[in-house]
Order: sequence, then C-alpha cells, then structure tokens
Amino acid sequence: MSVTSPSSPSLSPRLLAAGDGALIVELGEGVAPALNAAVHRLDRRIADAGLPGVVETVPTYRSVLVVFDPALTSPDALGPALLDLARDLARPTAEPQRRWIVPVCFGGAHGEDLDDVARRANLTSDEVVALHCAADYRVYMLGFSPGFAYLGGLPDALHQPRRENPRMVTPAGSVMQGGAQAAISPIAMPSGWHLLGRTPIKTFDLRRTPPFLLAPGDRIRFSPITAAEYDRLAARDGLSPDQETVTDDQQGAAA
Repeated sequence: MSVTSPSSPSLSPRLLAAGDGALIVELGEGVAPALNAAVHRLDRRIADAGLPGVVETVPTYRSVLVVFDPALTSPDALGPALLDLARDLARPTAEPQRRWIVPVCFGGAHGEDLDDVARRANLTSDEVVALHCAADYRVYMLGFSPGFAYLGGLPDALHQPRRENPRMVTPAGSVMQGGAQAAISPIAMPSGWHLLGRTPIKTFDLRRTPPFLLAPGDRIRFSPITAAEYDRLAARDGLSPDQETVTDDQQGAAA
C-alpha cells in the first residue's frame, strides 16, 4: 500500500457492499494524513447523524465500514444518506490532536530484528534507532487485534518487506515495522513485522476506561530507554495514561 502526503485530498466517495449487513464508504486511494483525517470526519458525522439501523462504524485508512441491521434499514435507504454525509469532507476543520512520547527499549532481547533491519538498510543499529525516534507518527487506524495501532510516518530509509517467516507469538508492547508502516502491538500475537524494540506502556488495558490508550489521529514520537529503565517501568502497576506517557511540551516520558 502506497503512502503519500497530499495537503488536500482529492476525495471520490463511493459505496461498496460488504455482505448483506454492511456498506463501505470509500473516500480515495492510498494512505495519506489528509485522506485519513477525512475518514474520521465522516465517521463522526455518521455518529452524530443517528441514522436508523446503524449498529457500528469502523474507520480505516481510506474508508468507513458501516454495519447496519437489515431489519431496520436497507442499502437503498442507507446508501444515499451516507453519500450525503460524505460531501465537503476535504475541507479541513480544527480538530483536537493528542501527542504521545512512548519510551522504547530497542534491540537485544527486546528488539531482535533491529540488527537485521539495519543491515538491509545499510545503516548501523544506532542510526536506525535515531531515524525511528526522529519521525513523527500518525495513528491511522486500530485493528487486527484490540488496540493494535497502525502508524504512518516511517522514514523512507527504513521501508522493508515484512518477514518471510512470521512469528507465531510476538510480545505485548512490541514496536515493529513492516513495509512503509510502524506499529505497536498491544497484546501477545502472531506477526510478520520486524521487531525493533519494546515499550513497557500498556496500550490496551481493561482496567482503564476506555481500555485503548491510543486513538486514530493521535501523534506519536518514540524515545529510547535502557533495559534497566524498561524493567523499572514495566514493574509499575495501576498507572493512568497521564503517568505513562506525556505530550510534546513535557519531558521525561514515564521517568
């Protein structure tokens, strides 16, 4: 999937059927911050409209899946209303945006693919970490597993195909990259992404309300920590999101 960065997206909303109980409103092609922002504007419009029969919406990179109850509405009734809501989405609006600094222990037992990624990129491992931490990432969407954050903004020099042999289990908190994307794994799960490091921050925790720390549209910067710092932070319990991460105008994330 290509990643682009237009300042103003060219939107072409169209409806696609997804079985007999869902419609997809697709807004464009590729992966771009402005296109993704339009997706989330549409998602909020649908929620505010209170359309009869709508059960759930799922925003993605470039589209919104709208699940409906066929006993209460139909594609013929719902489709035109969705397309009407999709008008004028390209016009930027002021939107609140959260920024997080996420501590990561890179390499070694916490990121066993770091050296291989560096070798393929003709860089040192320290250079890979520096590039990774200098980037400003956008949370495009959550999916695949509870709270799995797909991040755009990976530097071009680090783009690499995913692993030929996926792992059956990767640890919770793994900071990974695959193709042109980065990600944070919220739980132990299978993955074919390259493991660069691990964060002690719990991005999915049922003790919190809501349980997901990150949300689409959030911005993330990674900050390197030592293995000893990782162990100290991982041993802490019952933290609130404010204690776990901080915004860009603060320093010393989870210090």
